[in-house]
Amino acid sequence: MRAFFEGIEDLFVNFLFAPYDFFRFMENWWTANVVNWLFVIIGAIAMVYWLMQLRIFDASGEEDHSVTAHSYL
Repeated sequence: MRAFFEGIEDLFVNFLFAPYDFFRFMENWWTANVVNWLFVIIGAIAMVYWLMQLRIFDASGEEDHSVTAHSYL
């Protein structure tokens, strides 16, 4: 069983996270954090899209706003 978990460790450390080692040892802070900036930008775009969809559904009047609309209330 130990070999199984060491195999998972080897997969992630030596293969999947290997590109992050390149970014970790860079001298420039901005370039090293390019992946983080991409995630922030994608998250902001997703949030704006989600809020626009909420506004569309709220304006169409499809949602039931009564107290008994949801069972957990």
